[in-house]
Amino acid sequence: MNKVKVDLEKLSEGKKIEFIDLKVCDLNGRLHHLSLPFSEQILETLLSDGVGFDGSSYGFKRVENSDMIMKPDLETCMIDPFREAVTLSCFTKVFNTDAKNTPYRYDLRNMARKSEGLLEKYGIAKRSMWGPEFEFYILKDVQYKATAHDAFIQIGCDENFRQNGYHIANPLDLYDDFRDEATRYLLKAGIPVKYHHHEVGNCGQQEIETFFNPLLPSADNIILTKYILHNLAAQKDLRLTFMPKPIYKQAGSGLHVHHYLIDEKDANVFYQKGGYANLNQTALYYIGGVLKHASALCAFTNPTTNSYKRLVPGVEAPTAINFGQANRASCVRIPRYVKNPQQTRFEYRPPDAMANPYLALTAIVMAGIDGVINKIDPIKEGFGPYEADDFDPRIEMRYLPFSLNAALEALQNDYQFLLRDGIFDIELIEHWIKIKNDEFNQVSNWPNPVEYDMYFDL
Repeated sequence: MNKVKVDLEKLSEGKKIEFIDLKVCDLNGRLHHLSLPFSEQILETLLSDGVGFDGSSYGFKRVENSDMIMKPDLETCMIDPFREAVTLSCFTKVFNTDAKNTPYRYDLRNMARKSEGLLEKYGIAKRSMWGPEFEFYILKDVQYKATAHDAFIQIGCDENFRQNGYHIANPLDLYDDFRDEATRYLLKAGIPVKYHHHEVGNCGQQEIETFFNPLLPSADNIILTKYILHNLAAQKDLRLTFMPKPIYKQAGSGLHVHHYLIDEKDANVFYQKGGYANLNQTALYYIGGVLKHASALCAFTNPTTNSYKRLVPGVEAPTAINFGQANRASCVRIPRYVKNPQQTRFEYRPPDAMANPYLALTAIVMAGIDGVINKIDPIKEGFGPYEADDFDPRIEMRYLPFSLNAALEALQNDYQFLLRDGIFDIELIEHWIKIKNDEFNQVSNWPNPVEYDMYFDL
């Protein structure tokens, strides 16, 4: 405990810690938390016994058997910058309430950890590396309501210029100071930021891109980044959203992930000088697995009805199931500007930030592992390489699903790759399909203002 005490003193910069806050992500990706008064004795008890909670409210268990235990993961400790009291914040590990407090099978963080372990088990790599890009909108005011008798959306935006917003400069970029401040918070939380800028949308769209981390820290950082950005916006009386398509005819927001594998010496497993885009056969097999299962992956990487208002052909959206250099319409883009062998990688472009990152990143790595084990060659499968300037009209393009319902159908027809070594199981997949089908039906059955505009007086 002395080592923990020293570390905590350094973390709190000599201030007295008053509370410990335990954070758990539910199945849909929404963050929950539980706060306890802090003392060294309470921390020892939490580490040994944990604290109970209702797993059914997190989407984990049935109401009839919902008692679960969470314990702090001290490797994720930080001082929460948005609490008035000095509060130690930790992600958690989740356990059953049996006699041995066995690890909970659907602890999402544990699933992510175990899936990365399969890379080593099958001799593919030591670990995976991920670099997420966060796209989001900052709005002045948003009002919305949805009842049987009253449904509307009203959006207030301080930015309203005619030009493409990509990298737009001051004075048109109103939120560069916000991004500066957000970056300071992220860096202090241990999240490495590559850069930030204004994105394409000219009504407050932003981007913050982060550097690489292994799978579990990357998933944690996605949740933590959203937490920091939402709280910072609330402090400034702004509305911030990661919705993939919050505004009609404005650019969609994604959560592109740059991705590669490393070996025990931290060398890039994908690199081969002189190969296509300096990628070797392992990289191509891995990409082949991701592309072969891309439609099923959408059920986890794009898990809302709004996700498919972004994934529309004809705009800068990754709808084509293929790969190529510098092709932003492809699911898999190989960055042409990368010259450093250690950073040889691909970018998987479909995901959006509505995804639960533990499920989404785990599913992607399971698809890649399937590609390597079964030697799924993306060229032989007809996935490319496809360059935008080498368009051949004779090529029959394959596209991602155009609705959440279609993505769930794809998952129903293609889930075996997720079951390897028990990372996912049928029960979890069926539960996911059910709750997401319920969401789809709720939205699709609801009359909306556009339908009134089009049909009311017909």
